[in-house]
Amino acid sequence: MTRKYLIAGNWKLNAGGAKGIELATAVAAATKGAQAEVVVAPPFTVLAAIANDLEGTHVGVAGQNLYPKDSGAFTGEISAPMLLEAGAKWVILGHSERRQYFGETDASVKDKVVAALAANLCPIACIGETLAEREAGKTLEVCFRQLDAFSAELAKRPGYGVVAYEPVWAIGTGKVATQEQAQEVHAAIRQRLAAVSAELASKTRILYGGSVKADNAAGLLGSADIDGALVGGASLDAAGFAAIVKAAPAT
Repeated sequence: MTRKYLIAGNWKLNAGGAKGIELATAVAAATKGAQAEVVVAPPFTVLAAIANDLEGTHVGVAGQNLYPKDSGAFTGEISAPMLLEAGAKWVILGHSERRQYFGETDASVKDKVVAALAANLCPIACIGETLAEREAGKTLEVCFRQLDAFSAELAKRPGYGVVAYEPVWAIGTGKVATQEQAQEVHAAIRQRLAAVSAELASKTRILYGGSVKADNAAGLLGSADIDGALVGGASLDAAGFAAIVKAAPAT
């Protein structure tokens, strides 16, 4: 089946106020008419304002994380219903920075995927290996372990959730997996999803993330099993992000 390309910009700890609103407006203008689906993930502080400004446009809004309870005494946390009420339709979960700096585990990522799906938020669930794990030949072992934690949940609504493969060694480092390296892992991920269900494998979009820029996007997005990109630093420049969006082949 034909899967629509998805290009998502993860702003991380940047552009959390007026600059974020300006950036979102610029992204919407620069990507107008794009064939790929476009999503931006601003900080929580400006998410509602951006969602309001982008309402009626082609650009969707994502949270960068969520807490798996709907409400309660969890100071500083954001729930799935809160994200939905703020105007988000998507949420990034299990990013390597969350795993590395905040102790997130495969089990906690699964809980968050469950919470997102229950609230009708589309999860972009991240997996990926470190440089040490790649050099030890454990890339697929690590990716499959992380994927297996939540793939059965995605199978309950095939195609609703998204998987993002982000080799940790390529995030923010300027290093990028070659087209061949990325496609090899993406194909293996799709085969792993097929073991859960053929429908899940055919409908699930698998994004690549890790130093994606305008000059390498076309090669990556031209691969058979790469259905889009989760973009970090390059998403903070509207023109550069738009160039990545426009690099997605027609479907």
